Amino acid sequence: MALISSISGIRGTIGGKETDNLTPIDIVKFAAAYGMWIRNTYPNLSSSKTIIIGRDARPSGKMVFELVSNTLLAMGFDILNLGVTTTPTVEMAVPYYKALGGIILTASHNPVEWNALKLLNHKGEFISAEEGERLIQFYKSNSVEFASIEDLGSICEESNFLQVHIDSILELPYLKKDTLANKNFKVAFDGINSSGEYAVPAILNALGIPNENIFRVQEKIDGWFTHNPEPLKQNLQALCNLVKIQKCDLGIAVDPDVDRLVFVDENGELFGEEYTLVAVADYVLSQKLGPTVSNLSSSRALKDLTESYQQNYYAAAVGEVNVVQKMKEVNAVIGGEGNGGIILPDLHYGRDALVGIALFLSFLAETNLKCSELRKKYTHYEMIKDKMELTPETPLDNILISLAEHYKNEKVTTIDGVKIDFDKGWVHLRKSNTEPIIRIYAEAKSEKEAQELVNEIKQFLMNVV
Repeated sequence: MALISSISGIRGTIGGKETDNLTPIDIVKFAAAYGMWIRNTYPNLSSSKTIIIGRDARPSGKMVFELVSNTLLAMGFDILNLGVTTTPTVEMAVPYYKALGGIILTASHNPVEWNALKLLNHKGEFISAEEGERLIQFYKSNSVEFASIEDLGSICEESNFLQVHIDSILELPYLKKDTLANKNFKVAFDGINSSGEYAVPAILNALGIPNENIFRVQEKIDGWFTHNPEPLKQNLQALCNLVKIQKCDLGIAVDPDVDRLVFVDENGELFGEEYTLVAVADYVLSQKLGPTVSNLSSSRALKDLTESYQQNYYAAAVGEVNVVQKMKEVNAVIGGEGNGGIILPDLHYGRDALVGIALFLSFLAETNLKCSELRKKYTHYEMIKDKMELTPETPLDNILISLAEHYKNEKVTTIDGVKIDFDKGWVHLRKSNTEPIIRIYAEAKSEKEAQELVNEIKQFLMNVV
């Protein structure tokens, strides 16, 4: 499937046929649906007509921007174009400018042939499931109202908002700027030929790390990714090698829109994307006590850490919007997702790699620990991510109900698929929204134990299918 419409937006591969790929027709129709949703959702919100748009550096980005912006101009909206920037920068710009909403043109960790429209409300947060369903109805209705000639929108450029974003990070009361500046860290980083190539050095410079101490895997900002852009171990070998060659204190990897964050220790070994949130949460909790939140498929290590501070940990359904909703509900001091997504409410309610970098470096500076030493502080878990393919006719909902009933004597959570917590680990099963498969995630203190949990669940599934 190369075109996926969901409550969070639309994504697909560039080229091909309408409704099969992300074509200009699909882009215009979805942008118009967003405009109709904005018009009907915020008729009296303010006198503003502004929608903020930013994008990653993909080669298709400029074309997609022109289609989206011109559609909205024709509907009477004004566009503030942030250009090539980060997802969290757009999220912060929406409330800063009191805009009606925002659109981020990025397919995140997907390969270069993909692009997407990610949609924000007037708070700069991803739209909710309920809001998304309303938008999809506009998309399906093909009922769009365009503005008359005297009411057409206008467009202006803003290329410096990243600095506002960085300044806001520097103003966080628990950021140790002076201690950081004295550490003289050497850092390698991989910005994957996209927004991170300038955003990451910008935050490092602001934290007192000079350019001569920053080593890049690549420098071009052209969106032609030099490797698979998802920041996983198999894609980050060049960064790991660079850390060792330059004798750096750490390595930093981000995805193309800079909302996911992964570290490499001084030995060229991955810190572990699941432990990005754990380490940053450790630092935040040391400065400000309160609840934490992650999604059901994130490591148990965050729960262990939170309880060591005698605070409450909460799990949310998978998806940033669900994590944010739970964070607001329990007044969490930090939250996020195990894919390296950090959400700090003191800054904004969105995954933000830049604030994660600042907090992680502050933690290293204050504790005077090496990355590898910091990692050893936390409970070690191994996670396996698997899936089981089924036929389209398979009654997935009934299977998950049977699974929950079979393991009713364990701790079972059903807010998002079925998660079963055992003493030795956990298994989380979720049905895919786009394929006839069940995703299976398992975690335990060893890879062998995690695999045993996956095998046990798969055997149950095969018996009931």
